[in-house]
Amino acid sequence: MFKRHMCFAGLSLLALAAGGAIAQPAKVPVEAVKPRAGANPAPARAVGEGAGPFRKMVIRGVTLIDGSGAPPRGPVDIVIENDVIADILPAGTPGLPFKQGRAPTDADYELDATGMFVTPGFIDMHVHGSTDDKAPDLSYSYKLWLAHGVTTVRGVDLAPMEVSLSERARSARNEIVAPRIFAYQRPGQGKGWTGGRTNTPEKARAWVQWAAKQGIDGIKLLDDPDQPPEVMAAIMDEAKKLKLGTTAHLSQIGVGRMNAEQAGDAGLGTVTHFYGHFESLLKNGPVQNWPVDYNYADEQDRFGNVANLAEESVEPGSDRWWAYLEHQKANHVTFDPTMTIYAAGRDLMLARNADWHDKYTMPQLWNFYMSSRENHGSYFYDWTTAIEVKWRNFYHKYMRLINDYKNIGGRVTTGSDSGFIFKPYGFGYVQELELLQEAGFNPSQVIQSATLNGALTLYDPRGEVPPIGTVRVGKLADLVILKENPLQNFKTLYGTGTLRLNEQTQRLERVGGVSYTVKDGIVYDAKKLLADVADMVVAEKRRMGMPEQGLPHP
Repeated sequence: MFKRHMCFAGLSLLALAAGGAIAQPAKVPVEAVKPRAGANPAPARAVGEGAGPFRKMVIRGVTLIDGSGAPPRGPVDIVIENDVIADILPAGTPGLPFKQGRAPTDADYELDATGMFVTPGFIDMHVHGSTDDKAPDLSYSYKLWLAHGVTTVRGVDLAPMEVSLSERARSARNEIVAPRIFAYQRPGQGKGWTGGRTNTPEKARAWVQWAAKQGIDGIKLLDDPDQPPEVMAAIMDEAKKLKLGTTAHLSQIGVGRMNAEQAGDAGLGTVTHFYGHFESLLKNGPVQNWPVDYNYADEQDRFGNVANLAEESVEPGSDRWWAYLEHQKANHVTFDPTMTIYAAGRDLMLARNADWHDKYTMPQLWNFYMSSRENHGSYFYDWTTAIEVKWRNFYHKYMRLINDYKNIGGRVTTGSDSGFIFKPYGFGYVQELELLQEAGFNPSQVIQSATLNGALTLYDPRGEVPPIGTVRVGKLADLVILKENPLQNFKTLYGTGTLRLNEQTQRLERVGGVSYTVKDGIVYDAKKLLADVADMVVAEKRRMGMPEQGLPHP
């Protein structure tokens, strides 16, 4: 998401915790953009955090959902040597006892997962790490991602460039408990860049060349005033030459001159969020009909009026609708919808009172969520039923667009943009899976979006076959192991699990949650990762003089 911050005084979390009145924002004029927050590196991986990698490990007796779109099959044994899947062997016949004494018999580590399910590690294609205004360090977001089966993230950006690149290298060496990191950075970023603002094609190309030498994986574009169409086109052209990926948030500031269709023609790899799609389909020309009192710097104006695009754009199924989708498919543009991050707009009360906040949401992050003119995405100053209805209607149309693109063979990935708008890391990702199903994806298509499609999108710019994204011999050992079948109910992926009536006791029980996440052949106990996060949250509440249980509600 666009990290635009307005300079007003925010709410006082300690005052709320003490039961005081809600502080009124100070009437300070907007004079400058608040500097983006920094990020503290994760602590080194401690002894006992994760098991492996092993010379040879076997995961026994699982049903395999391999991410390719193939149906589940099993039981199978998955043989892993160091960090690579070496073999997938039949473990028996459904309905009959397991074969005993199954090869291999020389494994250094065996995980009895009889009756459990395995998927490829999930890929979150739109992340920002837990910055220092939201958590003590990046391990907060890392552990929540891994606890929900996310083994690879595309940071857009994860953190300032130097931190992103350092954390990517530490993760690759498994020196920290973290997913695999792809570092996409924004034009002009980097302490070593001395070329100034990247506001001309020449400066933009020079920055792309410099950033590529620093080792970035791709570029996050945002058509702000420094990136008019000629600069955007130069960035995408130079990125393609240097085998860097591109993704763009086509904001309202520049979308009137470069919408998603035009960006696709210029070589864009991924359209993230909904921005740019419906501006390509407006009935009355290329510019949205802004209300006369609209102010982009007022974030409730900005986000509350996005949903107006539903009425201003052409009808689903029309000739222009299908022509747009076919055009984007011909340009090999990926759609990364990130529906989860704006879902609070459809039902603010539901998002604010989700099961996981009290235990897993950092107090700093909770404060960041509160309505505030200072913090980006905290724009619910006076959110009305009428606005929520507009957003629900907008989602119907947006979901139709995404599902139709999938149906004609366009690529759709899974991204969450968590850390804003009442979406904690990991939990927001699982909601995106649910929203894809709501859009019309069948459960196997959802898993494919969350695994193979993300991997292809990350490795296509390099011209490489992805080593992740499916469970196949020769692929890296990135896996999610679960007691519940995710295809039956994606809610069982939430770290808090889901409620189910026990017919024997007639009591509700919490079931589900990821059991184990395997990254690079290292087995992490997902429940232990969640416990670590819960302890971190309690420690921060103590430090801030807050009650250890719960969070303050205004």
